[in-house]
Parts: sequence; structure tokens; C-alpha cells
Amino acid sequence: MADRDDQDQIYRDFKEAVNMTPSALEHFLDSDESKRVGWKGEDGDGAGESVGHKSGRRIVEIKHKKKADLTDDDYAHMKKVVGYVRRHLAQGGPKKDAEHSDWRYSLMNWGHDPLKD
Repeated sequence: MADRDDQDQIYRDFKEAVNMTPSALEHFLDSDESKRVGWKGEDGDGAGESVGHKSGRRIVEIKHKKKADLTDDDYAHMKKVVGYVRRHLAQGGPKKDAEHSDWRYSLMNWGHDPLKD
């Protein structure tokens, strides 16, 4: 279990990384763009829910909780989300049509819209 200082840092980093509201994220997760992108797992058949889409559903659950009610598993997922968002932002998106790119849609599955100020 992370200590309180670590949890506070993870919480701050998560709030910074996840810039979509729960309702905006839920709306996006229902879209074809959301369901089309992302890694679908080990079996390689491309069927089923992507890792990012599943993460998005978990992010919505976390965002609906009070900070005092967050579990160690929640903090572990929040840390994973922060890492994903930071890595993909560092890679940078496409120079053309970032708005409709798989890069943006993948980040949005993880609760971050790179075009949102």
C-alpha cells in the first residue's frame, strides 16, 4: 500500500491527467471511435473490449468516488492511467488531423482529451 503522501501525489497527478468529466468520458466510451481503437488483448483476434476502453469505464467509477473512499486498487489504477497519458503525450500525435486520430481516441479512452485546454 502506498503511504498517504504517495496517494496524495497520485491523486493530484490523476486529476491533472484525466481532463474529461465522467459524463464526457461515458459519452465517448459509447462511440464507435472509442470501441475501434486500442489493444484488444493476448488472443490476437481483435474481438472484445480494448484495455483502454476497460480503463475508461474504471476511470468513470473512480471519478464518481469520494477521495476518502478510494481503495489501494483505485490508486494503483490511477497511477497506471497517469503513466499511460504521460507516455502517449510525450510521443506526440500526428501532425495532420490530430482531432480524428487513433492517438487522440486512445488517449480519450484513458480520460484525457489532448485537444482540450
